[in-house]
Amino acid sequence: MKIAMLARNPNLYSHKRLQESAIERGHELDIINTTRCYMNIASRRPEIYYNGEILQRYDAVIPRIGASVTFYGTAVLRQFEMQGVYPLNESVAIGRSRDKLRSMQLLARDGIGLPVTTFAHDPKQTDEVLKVAGGAPLVVKLLEGTQGIGVVLADTNRSAKSVVEAFRGANINILIQEFIKEAGGTDIRAFVVGGKVIAAMQRTGADDDFRSNLHRGGSAKVVKLSPEERSTAIRSAKSMGLNVCGVDMLRSNHGPVVMEVNSSPGLEGIEKATGIDIAGKVIEFIEKNAQPGKTRTKGKG
Repeated sequence: MKIAMLARNPNLYSHKRLQESAIERGHELDIINTTRCYMNIASRRPEIYYNGEILQRYDAVIPRIGASVTFYGTAVLRQFEMQGVYPLNESVAIGRSRDKLRSMQLLARDGIGLPVTTFAHDPKQTDEVLKVAGGAPLVVKLLEGTQGIGVVLADTNRSAKSVVEAFRGANINILIQEFIKEAGGTDIRAFVVGGKVIAAMQRTGADDDFRSNLHRGGSAKVVKLSPEERSTAIRSAKSMGLNVCGVDMLRSNHGPVVMEVNSSPGLEGIEKATGIDIAGKVIEFIEKNAQPGKTRTKGKG
């Protein structure tokens, strides 16, 4: 099988592992820099150019699209889809998950546990919004933030109001969420492939940091999920329409609450914490499902 991977950095652990696993299983995998592609959007002849040459057809494409190039990256992925190439995750599903507000709305629609989340446009509504969110402490998130960047913990209503008004005054869109204190600075990453949780880890933030992202100095260890947590992860992936994703959850007093559904989850932390060959399972999923023109996206919205 001939597989393309859309990724800008071929040296990342996740990308090297996926390429190694594909080669070990007898496939060819080319890493293609997403931003160096350009497209000829012609009737019935969708073409993709890379380094000045037309890309030959692939059987499947693995999108590892960076958050900063989501718009262009999903456009390139759509061009592959127009050619009938099987996408590990479909462009529309990635778009859902990358839009924090949209993803929260879809998860809420499907009855999945979430922290109380509010969103408003007018800075004059700040007091009302903070009240709806339950009052301080509160978490303020940039809609475009990733890896814990753009996430602020406001300990008092006064500080929360200052942060919100500063962001909105600069015309920056934010979400305001309740702070799940009982989580104790830890979260759970469940790795879903093909509607099944294949691995899970518990991440703990660095000292004096409420964020548990490994990129911010956190640590990880294997964790056993409850049936409710497992079901929440699977339903979240289905809600987004993602075949492969990382579902980030907190353990709250009223059950698991989903913080994010990541369409390009990293492999290093979870492979090292669990000892599971995640990359191999991803390639195996492609082997079983890659057919011309076939997608598995079932989510709506």
